[in-house]
Amino acid sequence: MKNLTIIGLVLLALSVLLFYLTSSNFTVNDLGMSHVMGILGGIGIGLIIGGMVGYVSKGSAIKQEQKKKEFKQLQKDKEDLEKQAAEIARREAELRNQENQNPQV
Repeated sequence: MKNLTIIGLVLLALSVLLFYLTSSNFTVNDLGMSHVMGILGGIGIGLIIGGMVGYVSKGSAIKQEQKKKEFKQLQKDKEDLEKQAAEIARREAELRNQENQNPQV
């Protein structure tokens, strides 16, 4: 989003520069309805494009955050399963030791 703002400001500065370079004797009194319509049209197009880009960016950010949460949950589940497996192996080892010490005939 920061890059889009910078690009927008650069394009705005470029349009102002080109406007003043092409019109040699333009004054505020010469500002007509066509200029106002052009400015409003440019703002409207910018808002539409900005809204679409923002919507896409937000959607991808939400998906990425969801993937991070799922990954953390999977890591936590893996650790729990490893702890359970270690506990089961420890219990089996204890049972084998007990059977070896007290063999039944």
